[in-house]
Amino acid sequence: MDTIHFQTRVPLKEVMRYKPTTVEYEATVARAAAIMCRDEVGSCIVLQNNLPRGIITEQDINCKVVAKDLKPGSVRVSEVMSTPLITIEAEKTVGDAAHMMVKHKVRRLPVVDGEKVVGIVTVRDLLTVATEINEIMSDLIEINRVDDMIMGVCDACGNMSDDLRPVDGTMLCTNCREEERLV
Repeated sequence: MDTIHFQTRVPLKEVMRYKPTTVEYEATVARAAAIMCRDEVGSCIVLQNNLPRGIITEQDINCKVVAKDLKPGSVRVSEVMSTPLITIEAEKTVGDAAHMMVKHKVRRLPVVDGEKVVGIVTVRDLLTVATEINEIMSDLIEINRVDDMIMGVCDACGNMSDDLRPVDGTMLCTNCREEERLV
């Protein structure tokens, strides 16, 4: 449980991408697609008078324009963007962002300071952090290994042990290994 807490307390400012790709409210979908291609991203934050009003994603373009056989050069971004824009404050954490993404069923969150967009964080950004933390935890477990003994949490009882050993694919403490033998 502490590992999850450690992992999610990473400040969002550490993982977000600064200067996200934007497009003007009155731009065409063709213009937004060209900007996304140029920046090699899957979305543009839609700005009206420098204030965020929505987001247009590859999925919006595919489902709301291409699938309906509309001409991207004649459809305005404002007609197909996802709105209301779900944002997260810059001082929040990776855990906060993950919870918001799940709650709102979104894969991208513009990061704001007041009403100004200062960055964007995606599911991929969060997964990168999780992977890095998991690699660090694996290294920590490895350096605490003594022969076949490992320090950590027993898979069976959940207690901390300095003598974990693998039994049938699970890491068991001394007590749980004894119980396993008696069964």
